[in-house]
Amino acid sequence: MNNFSSSSPSEADQKSMANKRYLPLLLLNYAFLFVGSLSSSLLSKYYFNHKGSSRWVSTWVQSAGFPLLVIPILLPYYVFKSTQRQPFTRFTPKILVLSILIGFMLGLNNLLFSWGNSYLPVSTSSLLLSSQLVFNLILSVFLVKQKITFMNLNCVILLTLSSVLLALESSNDKPHGLTRAKYFVGFFATIGAGLLFALYLPVTEMVYKKVYCYAMVMEMQLVMEVAATVLASVGMAFDGGFKEMKREAGEVFDKGERVYWVTVGLNIVSWQLCFMGTAGMVFLTCSLTGGICMTALLMMNVVGGVVVYGDEFGGVKAVSTVMCAWGFCSYVYGIYVKRKMIKHLDPNSNFREVTDIRPVGLSNSIEMTQTIASSSPPNHLGV
Repeated sequence: MNNFSSSSPSEADQKSMANKRYLPLLLLNYAFLFVGSLSSSLLSKYYFNHKGSSRWVSTWVQSAGFPLLVIPILLPYYVFKSTQRQPFTRFTPKILVLSILIGFMLGLNNLLFSWGNSYLPVSTSSLLLSSQLVFNLILSVFLVKQKITFMNLNCVILLTLSSVLLALESSNDKPHGLTRAKYFVGFFATIGAGLLFALYLPVTEMVYKKVYCYAMVMEMQLVMEVAATVLASVGMAFDGGFKEMKREAGEVFDKGERVYWVTVGLNIVSWQLCFMGTAGMVFLTCSLTGGICMTALLMMNVVGGVVVYGDEFGGVKAVSTVMCAWGFCSYVYGIYVKRKMIKHLDPNSNFREVTDIRPVGLSNSIEMTQTIASSSPPNHLGV
């Protein structure tokens, strides 16, 4: 198989759990995802609570933080001297085109997400977005040959049900003046956003399977975010979004212009952390695990709303949160058990092989591990 990147033979594949950098890198990316998801949710609610309402601003901030990606791209080579690979080495035209196309898909997803949120009640939006995890599982089966096991199916069902319960708990939050036409626009926009994001995860996994360098993942993410920002900026320019942002800052936002721009700036940073964490999780694990982690964090956003804004936390929300924690913890524990099993059989295995292993007999496990080892590409590391 021809890989997108290669490096010194003495370096090891970062997706291999035998690599000493694997676990710290995985934890760091999950921290990015956790902090980014929770903070973007709280900041977005702060923005809307104080009369912010621009769909274009909500779209633009999701990708405009792409300059932050320069930090993980440049620091390892120029500051830490931890790699021999120069940034954007072997970044071929094929990678560039793929990254741009995925970036446009991500930009359209951001737009649909913002439009859906602006028209629909929180309950309906949450209910529709919870379906992305089911879409993700189905698309992962077809696109990346993800095996359906009791572990991942149980988790998907529990997380989806917890999101449905959460939506039912908030069934009386219909926005004032919501017309039938706007409802259907929001409905189909949110469904489209869920489908696109469910497609985005396995598509990026397909690309990342041929990349053995975390720095290149960040380089590809930079191009994707630039493409998404260009798409949002063109839309804003044609629809008067920049003028609307300026007017909103000076005349509409009730906390003043300075606080408005601080809120927008922090929103940009938090969304970028969220997408960095998502890209890292998909690269180091698989698209389904990334989707599961993001859906599980929706429950943390609920808890964050209770702690920060004093949102009501009734019995249904408590049950929903317990179901979410149950599903997520059972999934993580299942991965831990299988990781120990396959690591004993093949120390050079990677996370995707762990999540694909079923609890079969020892002889079948050895046979499967031997098949994996014989078909795996050579280990390379570019960062």
